[in-house]
This record gives sequence, structure tokens and C-alpha cells, in this order.
Amino acid sequence: MSVMLESKQGLIAGDGILPVKMAQYAKENGFEVVCISLASDNVKQLKKYCARVYSCHPGEINRIEKILKEEQIKQATFLGKVHKRVLLQLYKFDARAIELLKTVKRLNDDEVMLLIVGEFEKAGITVLDQTIFIKNLMIPAGVLGKHKPTCEQLEDVNYGFWLAKEMGGVDVGQSVVIKDKMIMAVEAIEGTDACIKRGAKLARKNASVIKVSKPKQDKRFDIPAVGLRTLKTMKRYKADLLAVEANETIIVDQEKVIKFADDNNIVIMAV
Repeated sequence: MSVMLESKQGLIAGDGILPVKMAQYAKENGFEVVCISLASDNVKQLKKYCARVYSCHPGEINRIEKILKEEQIKQATFLGKVHKRVLLQLYKFDARAIELLKTVKRLNDDEVMLLIVGEFEKAGITVLDQTIFIKNLMIPAGVLGKHKPTCEQLEDVNYGFWLAKEMGGVDVGQSVVIKDKMIMAVEAIEGTDACIKRGAKLARKNASVIKVSKPKQDKRFDIPAVGLRTLKTMKRYKADLLAVEANETIIVDQEKVIKFADDNNIVIMAV
């Protein structure tokens, strides 16, 4: 279903380059972007493309809602990583945020995000599909670089793809690390890069990293994404294959990612 887009768009930005790309493409296509920044690493870049950037903590729900209402934002996109460690500390969480968290049975990604989406909708703000402004970053099936997978690696990819889908189905994580048909690591709260580090260190070398979408992926949040940082983590810990789900995964800075893979003997593929 196509969405009629408002000329003024809200961006709820975590860290990384992905929210910057969204702001850039939106601005280039004539949209005004107002950003709520929940991280600090990309604020300088966001300011190049956003009309205004407000820095907030993820737990400042009242403040975030107040800004969006004052800016008359009707549509917003969530992009970028906000680490779930904030839920372990509850630092800077306002009373409303803490009360809301008490209402969910489990603090897994989907339940927390659906809670936030629900609060936005009550405030008259529609949360958009994350890919609307960045569809050009979605990856079709195939081997993306010059290095081809071996038969043994393909067996690990098939096993890892199934396992990652199972883990996604119960909302544990989206990434797994496999070597010789053995599970080295399954992503949990630590995130993809830390999962790669943990699994690849156990494997010592030649591990395969597989990242997929959840079986019932809500495209308003948690669309799987990889980038140069993923590849650099793999190189550091001697993992040599990255497989992602075709047409469901965002690869940021595709040319740089593929060149890095080619230069460092890493297979990169979408299945």
C-alpha cells in the first residue's frame, strides 16, 4: 500500500550512517526533515541535511513527543542503532517511559518498539516503513563481490539462514555465526558486531556470518542492515563470509563495502 508522504518528515535517529542517508535522500527529493537524535556520533552529519536536529535521550518520551507536536510532525521514520543497554540502566528515563515499560510482558525488541509506535500513533504521528526513503540500499540476490563461496561455506549459509530465521521468530536476534555446521554465536542483546566478535573468536578463523529479517518483520523497525563496520569487525576476527537476506537487507555504502570485501578476501552475498 502506497503512503501519501507529508512534505515535512520526522526522523528518529540512532547512531550510524543510515539515518544520515535517509535525511540526505529526503532533502534531495524536496522534503524538510526534522530530526530527534538519540545518539551523538552522527549529529554533525545529520545537521547537513536536516532543518533542525534536537538531541534527546531515548527515555525522554515526553520531551520527544513535545518536540514533534511543536514541529507539527505527522509522519516519522526510525533509523539507526539505539542499543538496548539503555533498558538495563534506565538513566534519564522519564516517569512516563518507566510506567510504559512496566506494561510489557517482555522487554524484547518488538514489544518495546510496538509500545513506542503505539504512543506515537496516540499523538497523531504515523511511523513509516523504514525503507521508504532508502529503497535503493536494499540488496537483490547474488554474490556481490569477486570472491565466491565454497560448497562448505554454502552449507554453513543454509544452516545459518535457517537458524537465524528461528531466532528471529522468537525475537532473540537476527544474526548468527557458523563454522563447519557448528553454531559459534547467536545474536542477543549485544548486537551484530559483538556477536561477530564472540563467534569469530571461538571459530579462530573462517567463520560465516548470516543476518536475516524476522519471519514476520515489521518494516517500521529493525530492518536488518550491514555496513563497513560489520566488514571491519569480520576482518579483525578472521570471519570470511557475510550472507544477508536478499531484498530484505540494507547495505550502507555498498561500493565501499564490496571493495573492502574484495580487498580482504571476504565473500559477501545475498540469498
